[in-house]
Amino acid sequence: MTDISTATASRDRTAAPPHGVSLGEAFRVWARVAMLSFGGPAGQIAVMHRIIVEEKRWIGENRFLHALNYCMLLPGPEAQQLATYIGWLMHRTLGGLIAGVLFVLPGVISIMALSIVYALFGKVGVVSALFFGLKAAVLAVVLQAVVRIGSKALKNRIMVGLAAAAFIAIFFFGVPFPIIVLAAGVIGFFGGRAGVPAFQVGGGHGPSKDGKQVADADALLGEELPEHARPTVARALWVSVICLALWLVPVAALLVTLGPDNVFGRIATFFSTMAVVTFGGAYAVLAYVAQQAVENYGWLQPGEMLDGLGMAETTPGPLIMVLQFVGFMGAYRDPGVLSPLTAGMLGGLLATWVTFVPCFLFIFLGAPFIEVLRGNQALHGALSAITAAVVGVVLNLAIWFAIHTVFRETWPVRSFGLSFEAPVLASVDVWALLLSAAAVIAMFRFKVGMIPTLAACSAVGIVLYLAGAIS
Repeated sequence: MTDISTATASRDRTAAPPHGVSLGEAFRVWARVAMLSFGGPAGQIAVMHRIIVEEKRWIGENRFLHALNYCMLLPGPEAQQLATYIGWLMHRTLGGLIAGVLFVLPGVISIMALSIVYALFGKVGVVSALFFGLKAAVLAVVLQAVVRIGSKALKNRIMVGLAAAAFIAIFFFGVPFPIIVLAAGVIGFFGGRAGVPAFQVGGGHGPSKDGKQVADADALLGEELPEHARPTVARALWVSVICLALWLVPVAALLVTLGPDNVFGRIATFFSTMAVVTFGGAYAVLAYVAQQAVENYGWLQPGEMLDGLGMAETTPGPLIMVLQFVGFMGAYRDPGVLSPLTAGMLGGLLATWVTFVPCFLFIFLGAPFIEVLRGNQALHGALSAITAAVVGVVLNLAIWFAIHTVFRETWPVRSFGLSFEAPVLASVDVWALLLSAAAVIAMFRFKVGMIPTLAACSAVGIVLYLAGAIS
């Protein structure tokens, strides 16, 4: 009788986690988080914090920030990775899959639909006018991201210096983004390890400190390390084998069957490479993608990159879903034997697959080891330095967008080690300049929200087209 009772109790512990949150409830909560995840990583993380920490009290403030710090150190979209991390903490691997997939799914559907509309009707006057206004507003959104991240990261002269150095390196000298982030991370790691106070600042898109915080001990998960979160070599090996196979086998199959010069082979290899080298959050990822997809691969034009970013800003899901649009357009314009629309859809889904599968690998493999390192100064120092460098990179992205939004022409500067695109002042687009300035004033001076600003600028673009002011 005792054996039966023991076995039943063991099954109960496996079926229902000790915190009492069922998988059904978790599914509903993560679906809600996903549908409310507008506005880039800062807004998404704020939504997650409000629902998961403040409302549901699943985990406490310190645990949330520790998970966020780890995700900020990873390449790829930190908000999606944070959702996966918390889902894994609460409900093991299945919980991580539910949280991570649901976080992405609304964006996959909406960006695919908008990509199809854009490919089929993007050159129609009214549609072009709508995206004309959208691009002007996106510039204000990116500038706001610079200010938002910078206000949290640049707390001292060392952090300001790292941001300035990162901007100069990437904008004026074309230093590859991964090298900038790697250098910043190394500096921060050793600075934090040495206990230098300048490297112990807050980082990234963390939640507001206003109001009463939820202590880890008062949360449903508690402050102890869950049994499933303890790292083991066997588990790490299994996670690595399964995730690497899901990620790399399709890439290898495409390269073998179609060759490395085929558009699908290029999409697979480019976005797979991007998934492991683009540190520092969604805006930093976009800086790297914009440089490569526009200038090296020629999959789309700078203005079209802004259009895709506008789509991602106005739909739920990670901001990095703009990469699906990039993959869609690249394959749409080089379909081979397929119809352009079919090729575009496959290209978009392929870009999404190789972008997000590595995110699950980083969480399921690394999170158990990170959970036992809460409070490590070296890791925190690396986070602080990387976040400071990202401010400079995102500023570079904002200026790149501004040049290609407001000016119709640029000229390359390639001398004395410099490598950048300078605007031709005589090619200024007055309406684009005025609309961008209005968006900046609306968001910074009058605190108008991102979605109303994007909608208003799009409407103004259509009015300007109907009035004959733009073509």
